[in-house]
Amino acid sequence: MQSYLETERLTLRRFTEADVDNLVALDGDPEVMRFINGGVPTPRDVIQARVLPWFMSFYGQGDGLGFWAAIEKASGDFIGWFALHPEEGRDPDELALGYRLRKRYWRTGYGTEGARALIDKAFRDLGARRVFACTYSENLASRGVMEKCGMRLVRTYRMTADEIAGSMTSVATDAAWPADDVEYAVNKTEWEE
Repeated sequence: MQSYLETERLTLRRFTEADVDNLVALDGDPEVMRFINGGVPTPRDVIQARVLPWFMSFYGQGDGLGFWAAIEKASGDFIGWFALHPEEGRDPDELALGYRLRKRYWRTGYGTEGARALIDKAFRDLGARRVFACTYSENLASRGVMEKCGMRLVRTYRMTADEIAGSMTSVATDAAWPADDVEYAVNKTEWEE
């Protein structure tokens, strides 16, 4: 099984238990967490007991599925993560794309670079028919990454409080987010064009 993927400036590798501190630092930044749960840091014990084991649980499902730690080649720094995985309730040939980057690496093109690499892998190596990604409508930076990757807006909806509470990365579950959610997608034919 392939345990890493390279782009021009990034190495995407599998997470290990040694990545707890990297994830605590990432999820400890209120700006990073702003559109995830309103800016609440994820506690270390939640990362160690729930988030990291969930990330690593995908590795047995197929080569290239799961969460990838993103490492900047030039510095060796952990800059965040990218994800490509099936989502419960969806067709198995539809894969969810996700990403979260440390603030100092925003607006560097890394989000687009890593996302494009995983979309390409989904269609080229994993037999996906469609790749989709979701965010809050107000998260214009994330929406920009999706658009730069050739994804298009396919629906606007509102996540329920139960869905928010069930999220592995959500800590704040008192109320639903006040904005709409959006889903972007690209299918294999569109990607090949």
